[in-house]
Amino acid sequence: MIIHEVHGHGPVVLLTHGFAASSRMFGHTVAALATDHTVVVWDQLGHGRSDAPDDPAVYSVAASVEAMLALLDGVGAERAVLLGHSLGGYLSLELALAHPARVRALVLVDTGPGYRSDRGRAGWNELADGYARSLEERGLAGLPAGAELDAHEHRSARGLALAARGVLRQADAHVIECLSSIGAPALVVVGEHDAPFRKGADHLAANLPEATLAVIPGAGHAPPVTHPEQFERVVRTFLASLPPSEPSR
Repeated sequence: MIIHEVHGHGPVVLLTHGFAASSRMFGHTVAALATDHTVVVWDQLGHGRSDAPDDPAVYSVAASVEAMLALLDGVGAERAVLLGHSLGGYLSLELALAHPARVRALVLVDTGPGYRSDRGRAGWNELADGYARSLEERGLAGLPAGAELDAHEHRSARGLALAARGVLRQADAHVIECLSSIGAPALVVVGEHDAPFRKGADHLAANLPEATLAVIPGAGHAPPVTHPEQFERVVRTFLASLPPSEPSR
């Protein structure tokens, strides 16, 4: 079972957290946006309060995108703003490529676009495998460090390890190669000090046809957690700039 919450009324915004985080990282964001939006927030499979099945086959990008679509269907949203952090942003790009009619706009927070080169992708996958091994060997004590990460929020280290191997790993370059085909307006947000993701954020902003870049001063990889007021300000400004949308049914 995928655990999710729905808050507020108005145009729909779907919040998707990054690897090894949970919906709790968006606590400030939900409160700020639910005043005039329907905010849907969820825990990815293997994360937070959601189930953590032992079957590796259920952990995939395709299954994650289907879960996101089911959440939109559940609130009657034909189109929504997809706000994703890190892996959540990458999954939002995957959804935008596979189902463009469902996407009103994108907010990509400390997100990378993937890799064109096999070498770059292999390095990323080695990192993902390292996370998985650490979780398998040390349990939740093997969780990587990050302001958005808290071992107490998760039910299963194995679920996180399976997500690392099945969802976090990347198989090809289709996302980075197809950015120019994404027509939805996009806000690319990155922390000033998030060195591993600054280049990726610049690439997204330069290659998405309707993108704006916002750098959060003083922030690292998790502006929604560490710099919520600044983050919410740029997000609300972006949402206010979008054409009107019908609220969920």
